[in-house]
Amino acid sequence: MSFKRNSWLSAARCLGLVLALGAGGGAWAQSGEAVRDAYPELAGLFSAFDVTQAAALDAIAEINADPATMDARMELAMHLEMMANMTMQEMMAMGGHGAGEVAMSMDMENPYGERETEVRVALLEQLRQEHEPAEAAASFQNSASLDRHTAEIFERGRRFERLILAIYLDDSVSDKQAAVRDAVAEYMGDEIHSVASTPKNVGLLLTHDQAGAFQIGFPLLRGFLWSNQWLELAALEAVVLEHVDSNVGGGIDTALERFWNKMGSSGGMTMFPAPVELPMAPAIAPNLYSQSMEAAVVIDNLNVLETIVADIMAYPNLDNRAELIEAWTGEFTNKTENLSDSMSYLLFALRGGIYNQGGPAVGELMQSERNRSRSAMDMQHAMIMSQPM
Repeated sequence: MSFKRNSWLSAARCLGLVLALGAGGGAWAQSGEAVRDAYPELAGLFSAFDVTQAAALDAIAEINADPATMDARMELAMHLEMMANMTMQEMMAMGGHGAGEVAMSMDMENPYGERETEVRVALLEQLRQEHEPAEAAASFQNSASLDRHTAEIFERGRRFERLILAIYLDDSVSDKQAAVRDAVAEYMGDEIHSVASTPKNVGLLLTHDQAGAFQIGFPLLRGFLWSNQWLELAALEAVVLEHVDSNVGGGIDTALERFWNKMGSSGGMTMFPAPVELPMAPAIAPNLYSQSMEAAVVIDNLNVLETIVADIMAYPNLDNRAELIEAWTGEFTNKTENLSDSMSYLLFALRGGIYNQGGPAVGELMQSERNRSRSAMDMQHAMIMSQPM
């Protein structure tokens, strides 16, 4: 009888957490408080991430609309047109799954110089401030750069990510994988505001018409926002790893230390490099991927969509940004077309390299593991996954 009662209570707690995803308001606070109670600094950063992401998009739009940046925009447009003539295979050979290394190999300097530096300084100041969770979540809706539909997709995606974290932090939830499955099902229940739980075509990030504009045009903001996304994934990896391996602990503290090292100074000087490739779950949160491929794919699809939206905002001299964003949100909320198989998705996610995506959440990796022998990479992977805390 006691076992049945405990199982019922655990199931009820799981349901309460899952309902937090769809209901918003007070119900959402339940999963938000779980993170805040366990790791207040992390919860504060999550709220700040919403604020800074919306602010970064608005700042990019302002720079693109400023007549004083016309020369820089024309130079960037020419550079991006050169990249557009490269095949996806050529880009993959030069870089990983983003445009960061391609940009460096083509020797493109920061087009907007001090203007971008000033924005990063302001974003870092916002990152260090306290933000009320509800007000922070409304940042997407209040953004001048996002329509209400896209803003709701972004906000709901953030709630989903943090709900998964709350599930793994809650000791009363005994069957974590079942709770995550319920959370995925609840998330997918809102057809128009959920991205696919099957990988979208892996080539979309590299081949869409504005590809690379954000990474090349705004390298400081790219590093800033992708470091935020790295911590979102690294925190998930840390708590999932502690669940599957009771001998591991302190992962969140390690991830936070590494995150602040990536943030560095106001001008972007860092002790450890910010990601030059888009962080993806199989590379940064492999234990989450192993526990729930669907949850990992949802998060990656969200991050790819956000990067494509940033590319559209960053591409110079466009006059149809709103229409393009609407088309791409429609693409990623489409659950039946332009999908990729799991192996292609996994290879694409790993092709950028763990190091270039920001490095492991809790293990050690001091240099890029790309272009090593298979045996060396296998050995390095084993060292990362078994690193004691």
